[in-house]
Order: sequence, then C-alpha cells, then structure tokens
Amino acid sequence: MRRKIRKFLPKHELIQNNRWLAPFANTLLHPRLWHLNRHSVAGAVAAGLFCGLIPGPFQMLGAAICAVIFRVNLPLALLCTVYTNPITIVPLYIAAFTIGQQVLASNGRHFVAPPEMGDDGLIAWIQALIDWMIGLGAPLALGLVLLASGLALIGYFVVRMLWRMHLIRAWNLRKLRPKK
Repeated sequence: MRRKIRKFLPKHELIQNNRWLAPFANTLLHPRLWHLNRHSVAGAVAAGLFCGLIPGPFQMLGAAICAVIFRVNLPLALLCTVYTNPITIVPLYIAAFTIGQQVLASNGRHFVAPPEMGDDGLIAWIQALIDWMIGLGAPLALGLVLLASGLALIGYFVVRMLWRMHLIRAWNLRKLRPKK
C-alpha cells in the first residue's frame, strides 16, 4: 500500500531545497510528516477532508497546520483538500447550509451562491466572501463544521478499513505462497 501511495507524493527533499520554506525546515522535515503508515495516512485524509471546507484559499494552510499539529502525512493532507474546487464547492456549501438549518431548525433563510472572484482582486473577494458568510449566518457555520467533521470521520475510518483489508489480503497471499 505504501509503495502505491508513495508514487504520487513529493519527496521531502523538495522542501529542504526550497529557499522559501527554509525557515520552517525543522518543523516541515519532521520524519512523522513524511512517513506512510495506516495512522499517518488515515489522519492525513481526515485532516485534508476537514480543512477542505475552510472558506477561501486557506484550505491547504489549514491542512498543513493540522498535519504539523497531529503529526500526520503532510503531502497527503494537502492533496486531500482538492476535493473542493469551483465545481464542488457550491453543492458542498448548500449541503452544509441544509445540515445547519436542520440542526438549528431555522427555515427562514435561503441559500445564496457565493461571490465570484472578479477583477477586483483577492482582498476584495475575501471581503465579499466574509460578507456572504455573515449573511448566511449560523446555519452555514454550524453546517460547515458538522459536514467537515463527518467527512473527516468517514475518511479516517474508510482509510483504516481499506488499509486493514489490504493487509489481510497480503497476509493471505503470503500464506498461499509455496515455502522454499
């Protein structure tokens, strides 16, 4: 399983040689951030899925912080945030808003699409995004936390289950091999 995952992940030497990340090298080069085992991979998937619903361009930063705090695989945590993209973010936020409405039992507000990033620049878009979120209020905030937590839990346990199934299959294949 490790060999299959390792093909898609960058090497930690890239960080070691990057001049922009050099001040953070002691933290980012910790061996547990690059190790692949069932705990590290499952935690990284959970961190990435949770942080994928952070609004705006701060998803990968949140995933990196979570990976450092929980000492899970850093590249995989960053990679798992990409499930939110311009195509999937609106349905995910609608689902989060609906979940928040159901929990809070507040049916008075309706979902409005998030603002698009126009020619005004990143700062203006972030301000419009914050205003949009404040306008939707508590149902969206609670729904995002609940949806992110649910996705993280599901991702964690699915990875653990798949890793275990792969391990059992490998053990069974090893038993079937003829002994020399």
